[in-house]
Amino acid sequence: MNSQPRITLVTGGARSGKSALAETLAARHPGPRLYIATAQAWDDEMTQRIGLHRDRRGAAWQTVEEPLDLAGALRRTDGQGVRLVDCLTLWLSNLMAAGDKPAQQVPALCEALGAQQSPVVLVTNELGLGIVPENALARRFRDEHGWMNQAAAAAADEVWMAVSGLPLCLKPQRGIP
Repeated sequence: MNSQPRITLVTGGARSGKSALAETLAARHPGPRLYIATAQAWDDEMTQRIGLHRDRRGAAWQTVEEPLDLAGALRRTDGQGVRLVDCLTLWLSNLMAAGDKPAQQVPALCEALGAQQSPVVLVTNELGLGIVPENALARRFRDEHGWMNQAAAAAADEVWMAVSGLPLCLKPQRGIP
């Protein structure tokens, strides 16, 4: 029986170390590594951020860019190695900007996760620890994001949270990787 988790969720705040933790957790799995990127380079600053992530991962990672059809990307890449999805927060933002309904897309993602044969490591931000946003769109995003994170955590075999560069295992309870 394989003791490695099939679905792993990594959450944390901005600059918490969650992407680096996710890369470490993905490296536990042998074989090829695919990075499913949901970010879109809308400006120079985002282009630079994407480049820094790509440089840190190195040439051992194949990149698949998919800003919207995340469930489809997971289905298409299943069997090709461990996949690291970075990140669900940007995916949700992309969906909402495109006019898609997260209430339909999140269950489809969770269904796709349940059918995966190869491991998946998901990265998401933890937004619910801050103040209540002042505008309706920001409150809607925060709420949709919280519901998405709950659904992803329920679908995951293990959940980690990065805080100040430190990994905390939330599900199941155990030690540091």
